[in-house]
Amino acid sequence: MEKARSFYKRYLHNSFFFCLVWAFLLNLIIETLARKGFQGFVFLLDSPVVFLYNTLIIFAMLVIATVFRRRIFFIVIVTLVWLGIGITNGIILIQRMTPFTVKDLSAITDGATLLTNYFSKTEIALIAGGIIIGVIALVILFIKAPKKPKGEVNFKRNATAALLIVLLTFGATFGLVKVGLLSTFFGNLAYAYEDYGVPYCFINTWLNTGIHKPMGYDEKKVKAIFDKSQYAEDGTMKPVQTDVDEDYPNILFLQLESFVDPMLFNNIKLSEDPIPYYRSLMKQYSSGSLTVPACGAGTANTEFEVMTGLSVKFFGPGEYPFKAVLKEKTAESIANNLKSMGYSTHAIHNHRALFYNRNLVFDNIGYDTFTSLEYMSDVPKTPKNWAKDSILTSQIMDALKSSKGHDYIYTISVQGHGKYPTEQLIKNPKIQVTDAPNEELKWKYEYYANLVYEMDQFVRELTETLARFDEDVILVMYGDHIPALDVTEGSYDAKNLYQTQYIVWSNFDMEKKDMDLTTYQLAAEVFDRIGIHTGTTVKYHQTVDHKSKDYLKDLKLLGYDMLYGKSYIYGGINPFEKAGMRMGVKTIKIDKVVSIGGKYYIKGQNFTEYSKVTLNGETLKTIYLGPSLLGLQEEVDPADAVNMKVSQIDKSNKEIISTTE
Repeated sequence: MEKARSFYKRYLHNSFFFCLVWAFLLNLIIETLARKGFQGFVFLLDSPVVFLYNTLIIFAMLVIATVFRRRIFFIVIVTLVWLGIGITNGIILIQRMTPFTVKDLSAITDGATLLTNYFSKTEIALIAGGIIIGVIALVILFIKAPKKPKGEVNFKRNATAALLIVLLTFGATFGLVKVGLLSTFFGNLAYAYEDYGVPYCFINTWLNTGIHKPMGYDEKKVKAIFDKSQYAEDGTMKPVQTDVDEDYPNILFLQLESFVDPMLFNNIKLSEDPIPYYRSLMKQYSSGSLTVPACGAGTANTEFEVMTGLSVKFFGPGEYPFKAVLKEKTAESIANNLKSMGYSTHAIHNHRALFYNRNLVFDNIGYDTFTSLEYMSDVPKTPKNWAKDSILTSQIMDALKSSKGHDYIYTISVQGHGKYPTEQLIKNPKIQVTDAPNEELKWKYEYYANLVYEMDQFVRELTETLARFDEDVILVMYGDHIPALDVTEGSYDAKNLYQTQYIVWSNFDMEKKDMDLTTYQLAAEVFDRIGIHTGTTVKYHQTVDHKSKDYLKDLKLLGYDMLYGKSYIYGGINPFEKAGMRMGVKTIKIDKVVSIGGKYYIKGQNFTEYSKVTLNGETLKTIYLGPSLLGLQEEVDPADAVNMKVSQIDKSNKEIISTTE
């Protein structure tokens, strides 16, 4: 006991030494939570310099406490922040394959809406209770925790020492990047966290955002990317309004949630092939591997790459352009490219309109209409409460029939979404897992395989319906990323964890041409096959050698100019305006308001379960009685009845998405 007291007085009583030891232990806990088993020790032994550097980052934050009299409270706050990051990252890695980033904090409202899909009500209550207890404990700590008496804190000495440690951290960062032990570019976010440590990577996702200004950026350099013959008459890449040629087909993209070939998982055995129809299409039509930007999550980034022809790797690690630049800025996409040719442009998604800010972004990048879950009625659900994809066939056909001319439709499915249960939820499943590493994985994979089987049936129904459609249609189908199923490169028989499979189907004759593509190349390649060459990135991908050393460098230069720079490619002015997007292709309309027995009923058209009666912007209690009838469940002044409207409401945050005229 005496030795312990002596050790404390000699070392731990020294705040700087204590902070250093505590930073080491915190980093060990954080890295252990980020890895299965006790791999935090393995990381320490395999990469001691990188491990100690990450310890230095935490240490640099902890030593600031020595400047304050309430240093114990400050140390606790810093500790809770880093433990919170470590614990959150560990939990997230159980649910998905992409680690926790600062960008996830910007998506916290979206994440909150999915809690019931991932956690039980009891678990949510425990989480909420834990947060409340934690806040109360912090208040008590602030009041009760000891603080240094006035005069005992050597402010000048401690502040100088803390500043030197912070400067040392910055210097170490620069040096380790210089020698290659650290990197500022994360080609694979999951691997980066494993190689460079959680603290460094997490901070990087905060400081490293957007597309950095390329060296030597100027008009001459941007304009040199294309030949003069490729520019419009005014010398810019502004889209030129034309009438669509009769020979062009309707163009459909179908992005399938977490859809990959389950037979590529070599750690399990299945009773039968879950995707026999999709596999048959791969043999008949153009197909291949598709390299996507996401792994286990990040649907919106796959959309971004397909729609814009730009790579999200040009942005900060873990960044979502849908939640950043495109939330505020209008920009070029294949939607407004095709719109300039006379196409009507539509987006469809059987999930919330507000998720990933799609209701704002799609308006900014050229979509005429967006049909989200709130505009669909009688939607079937999975056992985990995600909308089934079978609802999408009718939605796609409604969009195709909504205009007299040609249509471009981008559809995002949701049925294959996790979380995948660790117990059996589907009784008498069509697809059974006959062999798996353990019981939990068996039920996860079996649930997923049956979701994919139903999605395969949906693809059959959709293609058979489109085959009977009296206009030419080209349909591009692909998975947005692999499912969050503890997949490793060793258990997935593909080139890497960023591979899904695509098909280019059509109801007219097209030459079969198999090749591997990336998502940012996909639209340009499909358009090239049908003779469409409109669009800045479309032209770029169609004309530049994908193997040339400047291919990605110049594409990044284009991306910076289009989204963050001076729009040299467009003549110095961003030519794109909001599309004036309408929610839903079907008009929601009130025909009349009737009063029966003192109760009001609203008769109309195209109501859904998300339709609510509103009065002067206030949502009233409403019951959905059918696509043409709503019942009002509260009293209103008869004089106000004529002012009632119907609004589509986001059920998660009660926000009004749109309202009848």
